[in-house]
Amino acid sequence: MVNLALSWQQAAAGACCLGAVAWGLLKSSQFACGRTRRAAGLAAAGRFVREAALVVGLFALWQFAGSFSVMGPDGAMSRARWLWHAERALMLPSEAGLQRLVLPHPLVVQAFDLYYDILHFPVLLICLIWLFVRHRDRYGRLRTTLVAFTGICLLIQLVPVAPPRMLSGMVDTAARYGQSVYGRGFDADQLSAMPSVHVGWAILVAIAVIGAARSRWRWLAIAYPVVTTIAVVVTANHFWLDGIAAAAVLGVVIAAQAAGRRMLDRKITDAHGPEPSQPVGLLTACKDLSDGAYFP
Repeated sequence: MVNLALSWQQAAAGACCLGAVAWGLLKSSQFACGRTRRAAGLAAAGRFVREAALVVGLFALWQFAGSFSVMGPDGAMSRARWLWHAERALMLPSEAGLQRLVLPHPLVVQAFDLYYDILHFPVLLICLIWLFVRHRDRYGRLRTTLVAFTGICLLIQLVPVAPPRMLSGMVDTAARYGQSVYGRGFDADQLSAMPSVHVGWAILVAIAVIGAARSRWRWLAIAYPVVTTIAVVVTANHFWLDGIAAAAVLGVVIAAQAAGRRMLDRKITDAHGPEPSQPVGLLTACKDLSDGAYFP
């Protein structure tokens, strides 16, 4: 199967090109200061391309970090087996049991393989573009959350953990149907199962959509992380605990942002006295679930 995802080299080159274009547009906007409308258009385009360069650069870093680890691959299988036994102790559903339900339906399995391979980054990118264009006040915080979450996950993934498809009793569905983008053996980029960045990004997209949109249909966004979790488990690319760990990391990042925002608000209030405040940035979605501000 053709790997539709960019390599880290391709993504890095793309990020550099986008960065150069953004710099050119922003510089052009300064020289076009006599034409207000033209200058504003160039500046807006420059800012958009600059953000695109940042996101593609983040993807390049993710791809690059997955190509090596701080430990050898020898312990990857034992860590995977430990996760498997930990899930049984926690009475989580068996990944093998879910696979057995789906394997008799080849078209469904192949659809999940394609879903896992090509959907996660384009959906995230579309979400970022939508927020940047339609909900600019929420975009900045989402970007910060995305960068912090992905960075923490990359640090954790420096400790290699084999995916469940490498364990006996599990089926590598992509390899079975010729859809695998990996080679054979224990390459480092296959040993970054914990935590699942796919699941974390899907949860973040759902939070962004539910928080920014006002249609009653926005709640359907919950289906995205649910289907993503099922897809990564059915294809045996991740354990349940990989997704749970990703959700926990994302929760910590959001909580840290909220705490930092409260501290900043207190400092501003102490310095200038109380003044009306409005929630800023992305996660009105996660600002204060308790007071209902996120889900009006």
